[in-house]
Amino acid sequence: MNIVITGASKGIGYETAKLLGASAENTVIAISRDQAKLDDLASTDGAGTIIPIGFDLATGRDSFENDLKKQILEHVDSVDILINNAGYLVNKPFEEIADEDMEEVFNVNLFGIIRISQLLIPYMGRATRAHIINIGSIGGYQGSEKFAGLSVYSASKGAVATLSECMALEFREKNIAVNCLALGAVQTEMLTKAFPGFEAPVKASDMAKYVAEFALKGMHEFNGQVIPVELA
Repeated sequence: MNIVITGASKGIGYETAKLLGASAENTVIAISRDQAKLDDLASTDGAGTIIPIGFDLATGRDSFENDLKKQILEHVDSVDILINNAGYLVNKPFEEIADEDMEEVFNVNLFGIIRISQLLIPYMGRATRAHIINIGSIGGYQGSEKFAGLSVYSASKGAVATLSECMALEFREKNIAVNCLALGAVQTEMLTKAFPGFEAPVKASDMAKYVAEFALKGMHEFNGQVIPVELA
């Protein structure tokens, strides 16, 4: 399978790309703004192929079309799975949030998903059922407990959940399933930024196993679903 995953240089994205790249059947396009960590990922042992692409999802639409698209299509001519995992978090009291904070969070967490999905959808669902997985957060799941300081992050992830439902409706006739995984607490750099001093019982490698398995098989059972995932 040809798989594209964003936010692949650390945490859940890194571990998911590593797992998927272990199969000889898979070519994994790993995207992140951190080229050095991507190169480390690509050097890990695996039967599949991991191709690192350094790209900042917070850049404008022209860069997606002129730079990212060209780099991806140099290696694959179709995409079976797109995992929109990249995320950005600001932990700041509501009254102190600046325009720059909002722009950075939404550029990565929401607009990045829209732009890369628009870029790759023409190359998905041609032969087999394709799958787009948008990584959300339990903090953006309706009715879940919310936390002070994370208003913009949670709002962006709530938007990702609704976006996923709308995308699924539009692309069901294109042989593309779209789902959102609203992940619970996982021990990552982002969690430490959100909750300094707290240690989650779930490791990134544990959640990556769930994400990878769902990416490969979930499209046959789910479409347009926002699924809360708490492994502990």
